[in-house]
Amino acid sequence: MNAEAHGANGFDQFKGDLEAAERRIAREIDPGVRALFLAILVFVLLATLLLPHTGGARGLDVLTGSGAAVDNGVALPSRVFAWFSLVFGVGFSMLALLTRRWTLAWIALAGSTVAAFLGLLAVWSRQTAPEPYPGPGLGLITAWFAVILLTYHWARVVATRTALQLAAEEQRRRADSEGQNKSLLDTFPDEGDNDTPKE
Repeated sequence: MNAEAHGANGFDQFKGDLEAAERRIAREIDPGVRALFLAILVFVLLATLLLPHTGGARGLDVLTGSGAAVDNGVALPSRVFAWFSLVFGVGFSMLALLTRRWTLAWIALAGSTVAAFLGLLAVWSRQTAPEPYPGPGLGLITAWFAVILLTYHWARVVATRTALQLAAEEQRRRADSEGQNKSLLDTFPDEGDNDTPKE
């Protein structure tokens, strides 16, 4: 009995450390090989800022609303897409890759998803632009596909639970169920504790 009590006390000493480690693991991501693809896609998105999005307007012109963007009739969807892809596709993706934080990966996923739909709208608005204005350029098309791929890879990273997270959750569930069973059995008296003589 003393050995069991000592074992329980020994486990209780480390229980807080285990729970803290589990909470820390739950806040982190492990992109694995996908980290390389995500980094390449972030670099591609940065490179599209130097490529023409429509006519002679480069990505930087679309972001800043420069004279080249005005001359080529860049509309609001293109500008919003450029900002979303820069902030979420580049900014939050880099932060999530560097810090491995689950929250930042979720933000990168959500922002990239919205940016993918905005990219569709931006490409469509360039294709339906009036006659004097040019259609979508290489930079806009490349940025749109890069954001779609970023969304896909971030979705896979966020949805994938690491083996360590699953093991920690299983251990916590097992400990909870053992604690519930033990407390239920403790409510019944042992047969040896019954001192009433049998007739």
